[in-house]
Amino acid sequence: MKYFNPANLAVITCPGGDVFADEVIEHLRHKYRHSRKNTEEELSKRYNISIEQASLHIDLMNRVVIRGADSQSGNDRHINRSFKVPVKFTLFPNGEIKSEIEESIRGKDVYIFQDVENRQPVKFFGGQIVNNLSINDHLMTIMVTVDAARQAGAERITLVIPSYPYSRQHKAKGREGLTASRIGKIFESLGVNHIITLDIHSRDITNAFHKMRLENLHASYQIIQTLTQMDGILNDDFVVVSPDTGAVDRNKFYASALKKPLALLYKERDYSKLAKDASQSNISQIRLLGNVKDKTVFMADDLLGTGGTLIKGMKLLKENGARKIICAISLPLFSGDAISHFDEAYKEGLFYRIIGTNAVYHEEVIKREWYVNVNITRLFAHVILRLHQNQSVSSLLDNSVIINRLLVKTITPEPQNELPFLESVT
Repeated sequence: MKYFNPANLAVITCPGGDVFADEVIEHLRHKYRHSRKNTEEELSKRYNISIEQASLHIDLMNRVVIRGADSQSGNDRHINRSFKVPVKFTLFPNGEIKSEIEESIRGKDVYIFQDVENRQPVKFFGGQIVNNLSINDHLMTIMVTVDAARQAGAERITLVIPSYPYSRQHKAKGREGLTASRIGKIFESLGVNHIITLDIHSRDITNAFHKMRLENLHASYQIIQTLTQMDGILNDDFVVVSPDTGAVDRNKFYASALKKPLALLYKERDYSKLAKDASQSNISQIRLLGNVKDKTVFMADDLLGTGGTLIKGMKLLKENGARKIICAISLPLFSGDAISHFDEAYKEGLFYRIIGTNAVYHEEVIKREWYVNVNITRLFAHVILRLHQNQSVSSLLDNSVIINRLLVKTITPEPQNELPFLESVT
């Protein structure tokens, strides 16, 4: 009998991460209600007591036995646990940020949410001050919040940051820093125990810490599920194309799962040029290795910044006869004026759809006809529950098994009923 007790689980949302966190919390609430109902029914059946008596026993366990439970009186079996801890964030005129946790989290398992790539205005002082925060502002907000949680006596702190900051600075060439690992070590020094993130740019980052664990999730199941819902996509002449050599392993996974051929775009870059936006990338030459003529092309990548290299790759694929192009992006940043450049590319017929996740909050791109928004908050909720209950998350990190089940169910044709045929022959 597995019972999810919410007494020691607390969620803190930083300015910018509240939209993603609120959706995760809704999944946590649903899981709690489902777990509670099943436990009540099992207790009632096992000990031959009423549902109401079973509920009272669970309340007793929540409030007396489990550390950190509230002292609310009465039966609360139908009350939705909020999980969310109220926090006051102050933005001072000089740019400093202060975090004040407004209720006790002593001894609790705390999950701090932040979307460091959120470029939308965030509110302070109950909406009296509205400001746009940079990635460095978001980082500082995380640090002061982690410090506040540690000072408040949190037993375990987990950062939920779908987009890992500075992940592209993961290897040093000459006199440059390994900022991706340095950011993680700063979090570790502040007392962070876990980080949950999505499709991190380099696996090397996960090996840079001493004790802190990084759980790197993948949205491949949600993306493939979205593909299967597009009319006739997987039944067409379909090919997976890796947009560059760095994305080969990712696209090889999709090609293997979908049982489709794999092609490659090989790009030569002029590193003396700075990639400012989608129209000014540093790609000097692109070559296609493979055949895309009259085929539906699928490309997957971990993140999209200005999108210039992706648009150049689409043009080459179209020149080589690609019929329809679909791209999947785990972290759709759409930096600068990238959205307008993709609007133009869509009008030119360079691509059919861009599939992106809600790991990065957007208001404009989700309104576009060419953009498909995939919700991954349920995946994060499942990982949080398993970590909170000290259970394995390996099946959620390696989702090949459930992907195979999905594809067998979706692609395998239903057995035909032969009776109408036999009746017509007679």
